Amino acid sequence: MTDTEHTEATQPIDVVVVGAGRMGQGIARAFLAAGMDVTLADVKETDEDRAPYRKAAEQQVLERLRTDADIDGRAPQLNVCDRELTQDRLADADVVFEAVPEVIDVKRDILSWVDAHVADDAVIASTTSTFLVTEIAGLVGDPSRVLNAHWLNPADLMPLVEVSRSDRTDPAQVERMTGLLRRIGKIPVVCGPAAGYIVPRLQALVMNEAARMVEEGVATATDIDLAVRAGLGTRFSILGPLEFIDWGGGDILYYASRYLTAQLGDRFRAPAVVEDNMATHRRGLQDHTGFYEYDPESIAPYQAGRMREFEALLRLRGPELRAEPVLSEWPASPPDSDR
Repeated sequence: MTDTEHTEATQPIDVVVVGAGRMGQGIARAFLAAGMDVTLADVKETDEDRAPYRKAAEQQVLERLRTDADIDGRAPQLNVCDRELTQDRLADADVVFEAVPEVIDVKRDILSWVDAHVADDAVIASTTSTFLVTEIAGLVGDPSRVLNAHWLNPADLMPLVEVSRSDRTDPAQVERMTGLLRRIGKIPVVCGPAAGYIVPRLQALVMNEAARMVEEGVATATDIDLAVRAGLGTRFSILGPLEFIDWGGGDILYYASRYLTAQLGDRFRAPAVVEDNMATHRRGLQDHTGFYEYDPESIAPYQAGRMREFEALLRLRGPELRAEPVLSEWPASPPDSDR
């Protein structure tokens, strides 16, 4: 690490999270757990006194915070503010996360307000799962500093954050965001302005197919969920789906897709890249090339390493797998209008 990189990784960062609902609270906890001060803004417009709500939000954040962070002999500070007080803090913010309800008029109002009060070099990140970054960028005067940062609930616990940039997003701002996320222990991935990002797009297909199997009487909900938890989900937590194609062989997916398409319809038809890889002998490990490139001498150690990861995971998770959820183990949570 260079001196510049070390300085950037250790310098204080002013973080403002706009929206004090479940997502905003989770993001605040993530930064607090990393020892960073956070301003959490309750910006709901209402005639009633919002002080009790802000106090409740503060208590909810702190009660669930699991951290031993102690930076320079002090605990990180959480400031839950109303719109007026937040306005002053925006001027010093390095990054602002917008986490207000998925209503475009609400986002337009909040982002216009944020844009008017933050410094010119601040990053503005929407946590939206509904609107493309190209739409969000149009709500801010300088689209080069706008991106989407899609956190998965619960935001403080899930390691992944999907960072979506538009053609107008400054690459330096993407680097700033991904660097900041890594600094607090998150795993950022970058994607373009496409509906569904990466995870929601994949999980929508899986969830719809699971529901369809219940509808068709293929299996019970309990057995389908257990099959995913004990099989599909466990496997894909070690091997990503494209890595798994290379591992087993693209030819297996190619022929399986043809069979399933004939039996169940076009939703199982393989994309052109799978057919092209089949035709050009890019079937994965067996050809030393596929979605990834493989050094023949490194394949055996790579496979052995992945198997050790499987074994370690199964030793950890095996006794915990259950056929049905035990609802009494989970505390009830009130509905949240923000996310």
